[in-house]
Amino acid sequence: MKNRNLILVRHGQSEWNEKNLFTGWEDPGLTAKGSNEAKNAGTLIKGLDIKFDYMFTSALIRAQLTGSIILQNIGQEDVKIVKDKSLNERFYGDLQGLNKDECREKWGEETVQIWRRSYDKGPPGGETLKETGERVLPYYFEEIHPLILKNMNVLVAAHGNSLRSLIKFLDNMSDEDIVKLEIPTGAPIHYSFDESGKVISKINLI
Repeated sequence: MKNRNLILVRHGQSEWNEKNLFTGWEDPGLTAKGSNEAKNAGTLIKGLDIKFDYMFTSALIRAQLTGSIILQNIGQEDVKIVKDKSLNERFYGDLQGLNKDECREKWGEETVQIWRRSYDKGPPGGETLKETGERVLPYYFEEIHPLILKNMNVLVAAHGNSLRSLIKFLDNMSDEDIVKLEIPTGAPIHYSFDESGKVISKINLI
């Protein structure tokens, strides 16, 4: 019985990443660097020689473009693509569009760090990482995990915090450890599952 494969990729650098702005559900595109990161991710994934059945991505263009570039680079543009806001980045509320350094000056380094890196404390008007997981994980169980159980291979192009929510579950990480996890842009993470849907291996492709 062949392994089932799930590849997770955080989108390449966005225009607002480059400007050091809180992005959340705002919808900037990719920078040239971000496009190149997506191309490089495609090269790394191509080396695995996996034929994908589905690609899931968010409702935001930076993740969609990253996924499309990857599919072009692996020659699998015919894969079924599913876009859903359940996989969107964490909603940053009142901080969206603000410069991160200016936020630190206004509210203090410690407060902004708590908003960014606590599991259950969020920015004003925004989501906590816990709340992000409460929309990401049900979507995973309803839409993605059943495909893995059916022996299908799935690519997910999404965001730092929506992927943290998935990885927390897949790696059985604690609330404290998941907030310390850094997920590089454009660096694929390869999970293999057995026929029962249990993770049997994880490889970070860099």
